[in-house]
Amino acid sequence: MTKIAVVTGAGGGMGLATVRRLARDGYRIAAIDRNTEELAQIVKDENIDASVRKVDASDEAQCRAAVADIHKEYGRIDVFVNLIGWTDSSRFVEEDSAYWHRLIGVNFLPVLHFSHAIAPIMIEQGGGTMLFVTSDAGKVGTSGEAVYAGLKGGVIAFAKSVAREWARYNINVNCTAPGPTDTPLEADQDPDLVARRLKVIPFRRMATPAEQAAAISFFVSEDASYVTGQVLSISGGLTMS
Repeated sequence: MTKIAVVTGAGGGMGLATVRRLARDGYRIAAIDRNTEELAQIVKDENIDASVRKVDASDEAQCRAAVADIHKEYGRIDVFVNLIGWTDSSRFVEEDSAYWHRLIGVNFLPVLHFSHAIAPIMIEQGGGTMLFVTSDAGKVGTSGEAVYAGLKGGVIAFAKSVAREWARYNINVNCTAPGPTDTPLEADQDPDLVARRLKVIPFRRMATPAEQAAAISFFVSEDASYVTGQVLSISGGLTMS
């Protein structure tokens, strides 16, 4: 039986790498993003077994409608991977609440919206796997990204909590915590900040999106069937905990 994977944030650097990796692993993919034109073209050009849906994941109604549509199309959902994330670099005391709410809508609400809609499907079918891509910022904090770090830390705590609740239903919930990765999001950061980060990474380079996707591939595979509530840093040794 071919497994069905829902991938949100599928159009980003890590998201697209994950779509490609999971397709290579044999999944049929429901790829979700706010910006779908380029994603749909890539899926078509590379003959990836995926359907593409445009969803504003900060909107609960849109998320629930997308999940219902995916369930109707495929009949099941075996894997949910959330890669949605965004931040800017700024000092907390100089930020305003509009910026905070934007961060909440991008970095926390999508996890709640999709998990709440998908979990009952997985429970009914007898199991499934969820993987939330967080950040090392959520484990150790980071200057210039205080609210983002707090939200990613919240996703980690949420994942551990539902991992305990849902283990009885054979649902695994884990997180990856990427360090600096060569994506458009990282390219938007202050170059001086990026340069300072690279100096303290033991490998002295950023991760590639494919390296992040490889860890996701492991966590959603049968090889990780006895792993739940865990957070793995993929950061070149930047965080060793």
